[in-house]
Amino acid sequence: MNGLNTAIVYIVQSLGSLYLLIVLLRFILQLVRADFYNPLSQFVVKATQPLLKPLRRIVPGFGGLDLASLVLAILVQLALMIGVLLLMGYGVGGYLLPLLIWSVIGVASLFLKVFFFALIVSVILSWVAPGSYNPAAQLVNQICEPLLSPLRRILPNLGGLDISPIFAFIALNLLDMLVINNLAAMTGMPRALSPFL
Repeated sequence: MNGLNTAIVYIVQSLGSLYLLIVLLRFILQLVRADFYNPLSQFVVKATQPLLKPLRRIVPGFGGLDLASLVLAILVQLALMIGVLLLMGYGVGGYLLPLLIWSVIGVASLFLKVFFFALIVSVILSWVAPGSYNPAAQLVNQICEPLLSPLRRILPNLGGLDISPIFAFIALNLLDMLVINNLAAMTGMPRALSPFL
């Protein structure tokens, strides 16, 4: 693969992954019942609405979950993987089912990463700007709260020191190592697609 091709693959991966993150955030924000009047939530809604509106006619919601945004995330991941493999000179004919499985694995990996990095930001904000009313800080806290509140009920009170993020980090890393990486290995995901994990 020449230098220009490598640069194109990098650009496609970067921009495509950014849009994939926005689409998955749309699903996560509805999953955690985040404030949709938050300016960042409004950005996510407006950025995903053009593709989600027609997809919602085909894929209905279920139990309060926006399944259309999850399906869109898988389709965006699938398009990204096909594009990257084609740019790298791989043939994708006959690999539609494995690519679909790898797309689901990639979206699941990104799902865990969103919570992992939201936890990091939440911990840093709790040190630097506790109780901040910044829209980004509020959104990060709303994403982390469903993950941390069950842990807080189980863990003992340590006099104002919240150690629940430590256990959440451990759980997320274990899921990534034991589930996501093993699924990728078991399904034979090519090394060329490892940036999506």
